[in-house]
Amino acid sequence: MDLPDNIRAVLQDLEYDTPTDIQASTIPALLEGRDLVGVAQTGTGKTAAFGLPMLAGIDPAKSAVQALVLTPTRELAIQVASAIEQFGGLTAGLRVAAVYGGAAYGPQLRDLAAGAQVVVGTPGRVIDHLERGRLDLTELRFLVLDEADEMLRMGFAEDVETILSQAPTERQTALFSATMPPAIRQTAGRHLRDPLHISVAERSAPPDAVEQFYAIVPFRYKVPALARLLAATSAEAVIVFVRTRADVDDVAQALLERGVNAAGLSGDVAQRERERIVERLRQGQLDVLVATDVAARGLDVGRVGLVVNFDMPRQAEPYVHRIGRTGRAGRSGVAFTMVTPSERGRLHAIEREIGVALKQQAIPTASQIAEQLYARVLARVGKRLVAGLLSPAYRAVAEAIEAGADPVALAAAAAALAANDWPATTTGPNQDDELDEALAACAADPRQGRKRSREAIPARQAKAGRGAAKRPHQTRLTAQPDDQRPTWHDNGGPRDGRPTNRPAVAQRYWIGVGHEHGVRPGAIVGAITGETKLRGTDLGRIEVFKHFSLVEIEADLSRDTMRHLAKTRVAGRALRIRPDFGG
Repeated sequence: MDLPDNIRAVLQDLEYDTPTDIQASTIPALLEGRDLVGVAQTGTGKTAAFGLPMLAGIDPAKSAVQALVLTPTRELAIQVASAIEQFGGLTAGLRVAAVYGGAAYGPQLRDLAAGAQVVVGTPGRVIDHLERGRLDLTELRFLVLDEADEMLRMGFAEDVETILSQAPTERQTALFSATMPPAIRQTAGRHLRDPLHISVAERSAPPDAVEQFYAIVPFRYKVPALARLLAATSAEAVIVFVRTRADVDDVAQALLERGVNAAGLSGDVAQRERERIVERLRQGQLDVLVATDVAARGLDVGRVGLVVNFDMPRQAEPYVHRIGRTGRAGRSGVAFTMVTPSERGRLHAIEREIGVALKQQAIPTASQIAEQLYARVLARVGKRLVAGLLSPAYRAVAEAIEAGADPVALAAAAAALAANDWPATTTGPNQDDELDEALAACAADPRQGRKRSREAIPARQAKAGRGAAKRPHQTRLTAQPDDQRPTWHDNGGPRDGRPTNRPAVAQRYWIGVGHEHGVRPGAIVGAITGETKLRGTDLGRIEVFKHFSLVEIEADLSRDTMRHLAKTRVAGRALRIRPDFGG
């Protein structure tokens, strides 16, 4: 392609050798100066499709805004700005500014004042800067509407019209969209000049890139079923999609309570924290992200190998966008959808629209998960044996455990400990058996699952699974007056929530946040595991009082870790963590 040498050099370094279909169709037309309407799904390389020819026409010697890219979400704005900066890495003098809501004005104003030639932003914040006189479009030469259908769906139609009307008429305009509803056609007709229409029927998650499964799961069993899926997957990272912001908090906390390294992402999360969460996911410090459709727009994290639709989408388009978070750029992935008995009709409608029949897959049983966990542990043991140089002290400890014990039994017990598997108590119903029975009944006859879903259950149990509110090791302490009474949470049991006989050897720590600050146990777990190498299973009992909290940690914290954690903020306050000696 007829791209400048400096851009081609960057593409060579990035090992971009063959263009995608949308890139091959649009880049030559945009280099010729044509207005263009491109229809393609997410994950098909649209950023490079408009970003490369846009950079080819930028004059880096001129400190004026020459290109504007509008995106529907701040996450996508950040991603697009980063990609354009990367593509222009060898273009001397190029400056790119990302402007979006939910973030401080100061850094954005400095980037604009420094003479950014490319601005990427959300419609609302772009208009804000225009009205403040901080953004000047008089030198604008190139304007892009990215994910145009999503911008209109989110209510930005008026803002987009305002920006297009204020931009110079002598400009090149490109509109990219996953679909082409009438509103998009009308916008293109009003603001584009004789546009070239290019449509690439390439799904973001084609069958050969993403395996798509579903299971019939009654609503009340969704959380324990999700926990099993996460325990069984080999994916490096997982995104769990839910319907509302409140569901993000509930599901993320339920997973944290089960020892899963999870975090929530929704519109309620401050922008700086959102960026931090996404970076943790990208760097491997976070395993599971619970998110809404809007919050996950624009996320491109290569580690994501599994997408779970905890709440089934109502239409095919959001379904395609969701599963497009995995299986990107030639990588493989898995999408798993939980379907309640009453949602089977919606599932069939989505299958018809996307032209793919999802495969029914049973939720793994407790015994199957245990076998997988044991296999992983024993595989690591085998590698350690091959590595050799085992200290005599290790052998002495093993021999001292129980003289004459069956070596196979000892190995199995060690694997069970590593998998955090303890025998269940004989009191009360067996939650694993109940869950297996319910899921098997749904698989055989979904009407049975519908009957179970209609059973009246407490709201908390509906979210956390049957029996969660009756666990004996989560009884509320009542010895203190009301204003000093703690919320008591035991995070140290097995992931399935069964009581544990594990001995209490943890160090107790004092934390300077409590009920009056709006803190919850799940937030404490998330903060500690997010800032250290600890996992949720390393934390034991958590007591939240009015002014402070106490948490048991079954690991030694170094001074550096303590100093780092002391500055970590929960509910807007520093943890100020320190060992508790009862004073």
